[in-house]
Amino acid sequence: MMRIFMKCLALLLGCSLLLNGQDNENRSKFRQLKQELATPNVYHNAAGAPGQYYYQQRADYQISVELDDEKQRISGSEVITYYNNSPDELSYLWIQLDQNMRAKDSDRRKTATATLGDSISFRTFMALHNDFDGGFKIEYVRDKNNRPLQHQIVSTMMRIDPTRPLKPGQSTVIKIKWWYNINDRMKMGGRSGYEYFEEDGNYLYTIAQFFPRMAVYNAVEGWQHKQFLGRGEFALEFGDYDVKITVPADHLLAATGELQNPASVLSAKERRRLQRARTASEPVIIRSQEEAVELEKGRSTQKKTWHFRAKNVRDFAFATSRKFIWDAMGVQMGNGTVMAMSYYPKEGNPLWEQYSTKVVAHTLKTYSKYTFDYPYPVAISVHAARIGMEYPMICFNFGRPNADGTYSKRTKYRMIGVIIHEIGHNYFPMIVNSDERQWTWMDEGLNSFLQYLTEQEWEHDFPSRRGPAHKIVDYMKGDKNNIVPIMTNSESIHQFGNNAYGKPATALNILRESVMGRELFDFAFKVYSQRWMFKHPTPADFFRTMEDASGVDLDWYWRGWFYTTDHVDISLDAVSWFRVDSRNPEVEKPIARADDAAQPEYITDVRNRDLIKKTLIEQDASLQDFYNRYDPYESTILDREEYEKYLTGLDDEQRELLNSDLNYYQLDFTNHGGLVMPLILEYEYSDGTKEIERVPAEVWRYRENAISRVITSEKEIVAVTLDPFLETADVDISNNYWPPRAKPSRFKLFKQRRLEDRENPMQRLKRADERTREITGKDTENSSSGGQE
Repeated sequence: MMRIFMKCLALLLGCSLLLNGQDNENRSKFRQLKQELATPNVYHNAAGAPGQYYYQQRADYQISVELDDEKQRISGSEVITYYNNSPDELSYLWIQLDQNMRAKDSDRRKTATATLGDSISFRTFMALHNDFDGGFKIEYVRDKNNRPLQHQIVSTMMRIDPTRPLKPGQSTVIKIKWWYNINDRMKMGGRSGYEYFEEDGNYLYTIAQFFPRMAVYNAVEGWQHKQFLGRGEFALEFGDYDVKITVPADHLLAATGELQNPASVLSAKERRRLQRARTASEPVIIRSQEEAVELEKGRSTQKKTWHFRAKNVRDFAFATSRKFIWDAMGVQMGNGTVMAMSYYPKEGNPLWEQYSTKVVAHTLKTYSKYTFDYPYPVAISVHAARIGMEYPMICFNFGRPNADGTYSKRTKYRMIGVIIHEIGHNYFPMIVNSDERQWTWMDEGLNSFLQYLTEQEWEHDFPSRRGPAHKIVDYMKGDKNNIVPIMTNSESIHQFGNNAYGKPATALNILRESVMGRELFDFAFKVYSQRWMFKHPTPADFFRTMEDASGVDLDWYWRGWFYTTDHVDISLDAVSWFRVDSRNPEVEKPIARADDAAQPEYITDVRNRDLIKKTLIEQDASLQDFYNRYDPYESTILDREEYEKYLTGLDDEQRELLNSDLNYYQLDFTNHGGLVMPLILEYEYSDGTKEIERVPAEVWRYRENAISRVITSEKEIVAVTLDPFLETADVDISNNYWPPRAKPSRFKLFKQRRLEDRENPMQRLKRADERTREITGKDTENSSSGGQE
């Protein structure tokens, strides 16, 4: 039907893009990412896989903590066994003290910025007057023999100096005791803390970063001890956890790992329900709303200790409250069963009982399809207002109905979306363990991309916030002074949600749908996910794996989308229609005559035809000569002989092409935004049919700013649309049509209020007095005196 006649009409001068400027530096958008990516080595190889000498450290924890429900305080002790699997001798060790972000003298407080305008939120106002005594209170740091270890606290980090350097292959034991005050999350914000329910006097605790944790040491960063300022999240080592948590006896507790003492903390009825839930096809209520409401009324003075164990996790978190309702169901995953669970107060119903656990199960199934089978025994969703936060096997999620049980469409879908997102974080970064402190996008961006796929498999037309290309357009075309590349450190990102979540999710979706295709992308993405399970990948590992496993050169894509703030704005400037001149005078001369006759007439000729009935040449025949009678469009014998001679010089294939009667179209494009992208073109023909052509981005490889292409078609093209499915994030689609397409805008009419019709202060005060009399039946001082002395 339609064949590419010429892929690109590029001038040789376009080669100037290869050597741009006096310094002869290669600035081609298609140059390889040699300078940007770390050099491959024995730890991270050139294919994007762990190298032959790849290593990572390990930290096992034995933790005992107690939650004081009266003082809102955590106190605890831990024993860390740290294994040095590196080839390096470590003369000091670094431990993360994330709670110190809330200390009165923290860098976060010192570096906070704000502005004052006509109005500010109460949350910002309260922060200005925050006197909360946060941060870890370290009581001791000891070795395995209980001897004090020399240590130095540096804001949110603590350096420990062992008595002797830790050699490769050795392990060491560190004992720490601490306590800290739990923050009121509803007033102060934060990833963890408590929510107080004034109507029943209860607390709901979502507790994380509650213990000193080993920092990462690896071949990329050395010690990752960049200070925690509140945005760049966490870099952590894997290990086994044995955790005992003491809380009021009437609390229900959810945590990372598997419960080791159910007989001590659960009733016989709850244990039976939990067992039934393992094989149930629908969520089973383990603790009902009625049972939770009854527990809300009391305050047990007794305590219970919950014992959990978790293998090969990078962190640990828990949630506890007497308000919790609990439901669960088993999800078949490979050869095992994963328990999908939800914990929520009555304030979360009816939404949470209807949706939460089923969303958890759906997320596990969908993410596993694109990555790997979920390897942990449980996946828990906990309801907590105004938060979405993830930890191994457990996450805290917002989405609360109104007090009367009604809810908006936005509340429902945002709740489903955040549960998908936070459960999905079990894959990235809890298992594919990227460095969040350095690169937020490596977990948030990849996870938001999979969230989008999972939402669309939950429901057609799910109102996904991120993923579709057209939803990132407003950000991409925004003020470049307020936009930074995706490859920016987590603590320095402007417009955090758009940069670290939305743009990378969109970039991956475009890569899947419009650059690589689903089959190639899905294969490569699964390779990346599986080769970096329980390991520490870098951005280079992701970029290289996606190319290595797909066979597609994507350096141009990574550079444009991840290393620059360029945007997509490609215009279809012109479409020129051509037909081949057959050289046959019997064909071409009548066409030329018709074309000449179809030309518009000049205004003077039109008017003279009516005013001048006969010209002089028409009145006097003696003035006429050959040229007055000559018809240039008449075919002569010489024309025909020349045509026959021309034909004898052509072979059969050339004659066939000459007589094919094809249409030729030159399409001119300009790249205004800087990002080179594939050209997705829709051709509409005169017979009403349409056809899609997809041109790879390499069409721009010789000239990055403007190109032309020539196509052939047996049928006449009547319209061309660039990016007809809105799949490239083009910020201006008004220049994507030929013929140009005008899009009507709408305006509203209003009746202008005259200045004299507006309420003045005296009228407003009078109206206030009248309202006061309605309520109290009494005159005010202003009304009795007419507002005057």
